[in-house]
Amino acid sequence: MTSPTPLGFGIVGTGLIAGFHARALARLEGVRLAAVCNRREATARRFAAEHGAAFVANSPAELAARPDVDVVCVATPSGAHLEPALAAIAAGKHVVVEKPLEISLARVDRLLAAAAEARVLVVPVFQGRFGDGARMVHAAVAAGRLGRLVLASAAVKWHRPAAYYTGWKGVLELDGGGALINQAIHALDLLQWFAGQPEEVFARTARRVHTAIEAEDTAVATLRFPGGALGTIEATTAAWPGWSRRLELCGESGSIRLEDDVITRWEFAKAEPADADVLRGRGADALGSGAASPGAISLEGHVRQLRDLVDAIRENHPPALTGRDGRNAVALVLALYASARRGEPVAPA
Repeated sequence: MTSPTPLGFGIVGTGLIAGFHARALARLEGVRLAAVCNRREATARRFAAEHGAAFVANSPAELAARPDVDVVCVATPSGAHLEPALAAIAAGKHVVVEKPLEISLARVDRLLAAAAEARVLVVPVFQGRFGDGARMVHAAVAAGRLGRLVLASAAVKWHRPAAYYTGWKGVLELDGGGALINQAIHALDLLQWFAGQPEEVFARTARRVHTAIEAEDTAVATLRFPGGALGTIEATTAAWPGWSRRLELCGESGSIRLEDDVITRWEFAKAEPADADVLRGRGADALGSGAASPGAISLEGHVRQLRDLVDAIRENHPPALTGRDGRNAVALVLALYASARRGEPVAPA
């Protein structure tokens, strides 16, 4: 049997997160980095040389038009995801988009509608769903081991230095917001994966330390989930030294705590033989933590998510995450922002 033709990937944007995409692709079989693109040609050429890309495109449209590109990874600033994604979709290419999909639901919906019409995949990057701990938590909830859910909460108490905000981060036009849409969105995606999309949120936001930025560096919210469970969100980029991301799920029959991807509490009224093994292996966290630095996350999360996409394309089945998942996360974040502006509860759109 002959090996299938390698899937060609192109990357638009060559900043920090683009390096994770390139290095993750290098660890996968049956793929290759075919082309890259950046507004600054010299930067793109350095990136291409470092990661073995054969071609440097002058524009996202030129990159997407290449016959050796099957998938386009969009790694531009958050508010500049739509245009390169549409160029890829117009060329019939699948699209991987770093979180968030976009910074408004109008732009998200335009992206998803174009992809549906072209019958190509749009995959939002939420690598946290591919952690071993997160998958065990999801399976336990789906199996009903917690019984009726009582509380479902997320805490992202991270630290970013002032220098982090010298570029586009925290600029509303390009970032869409601050700690919620940029840092906490991974936790919010996991929270709604575990407990469902909240039906109502009530939020407050503040600039406590990073007062020069346009967006919030701190936010809190209360949540009400379908079925009646309640929850909270705490998010900041102003807390020294930065703690592990924490999700807690408490139910009538069991409770779980997940710190980054490590399960630290796993307690059920009806124990099962494998429960002891879960806590025995709790020191393993393949995904790493971005609590103190965005570059401190592990490459493994991107490897797992991109492998899932490659398998979905090869085997003609849906990927683990879809464009709808990405939309849900943006809808939740925007509802939190709307609530903070209005001073009243809001339902995610």
